[in-house]
Amino acid sequence: MSDNEPTLAQVGEFGVIDQINADRRQPEAVVLGPGDDAAVITAADGRIVVSTDMLVQDRHFRLDWSTPRDIGRKAIAQNAADIEAMGATPTAFVVAFGAPPDTPATAAKALSDGMWDEAQRCGAGIAGGDLVSAPHWVVSVTALGDLGGRAPVRRDTARAGDTVAVAGDLGRSGAGYSLWLNGIRDHAALREHHLVPKPPYGQGRVAADAGATAMTDVSDGLLADLGHIAAASGVVIEVSKDLLGPDHDGLTDAAEVTGEDAWDWVFGGGEDHALVATFPGTVPAGWRVIGRVHDGAPAVLVDGQARQGNAGWQSY
Repeated sequence: MSDNEPTLAQVGEFGVIDQINADRRQPEAVVLGPGDDAAVITAADGRIVVSTDMLVQDRHFRLDWSTPRDIGRKAIAQNAADIEAMGATPTAFVVAFGAPPDTPATAAKALSDGMWDEAQRCGAGIAGGDLVSAPHWVVSVTALGDLGGRAPVRRDTARAGDTVAVAGDLGRSGAGYSLWLNGIRDHAALREHHLVPKPPYGQGRVAADAGATAMTDVSDGLLADLGHIAAASGVVIEVSKDLLGPDHDGLTDAAEVTGEDAWDWVFGGGEDHALVATFPGTVPAGWRVIGRVHDGAPAVLVDGQARQGNAGWQSY
């Protein structure tokens, strides 16, 4: 970003809004997008799935690591994953962006471009938002989704005897974070995975159609997020290192150069935004088995034992 570029203050709120909304094509679900007092989104079966999340500079992203486009993609991806975890399809996002007045206007445009890029990957659009002056970057996203006639897949309905399965990668964002933090320029794919997560779009609906009994996305870490299902459902969830071996083995080189334990990333890295679910029988294509559900006081076990170590992401 050049010091000579026009800033948000120079272009003005409405000038920036005009720039970021130019030549955008909304999906069918967005009846009325930016430009009015509020957006209008279709609700095909009379229900809307809603989730919201916030990203704060130097807490959730760093401007010396991420481009504005990366940040835009990440903001949409992590919200879309929450919609997918309910067994729904993302339809639209509403975005609020706060930044200092001297921020180049091109940075806001690049942020918006990244958001649109990621939204289109899951078939959705950016239906509106807000732009405000702030002491540092803050990005808040509200995601809307359509269940398409399905029942929502909740956290509190896993049952003993269910199979635990995952769609997507585990531990890659945590590994990428460690590589960035240690200034290691190798393993570009892992570093990229930390900046821009890759949810398995469409697999939430696949899981719902296959009869998933419970589901969540892996945002805080595999064991932490399975812990939410275990607590809500009143069950024990046990995962197997053997079944998670491919995730671990793909991270061993990065673990060696950072001096960390690859299992800590697999079990507690967070921000991969994979989907993890429980199924009463055979798991569908695109999913792989990693464990089982048992009767008992709520707990998450690794090969029958409670695991000490990385407890996953917490906001405070």
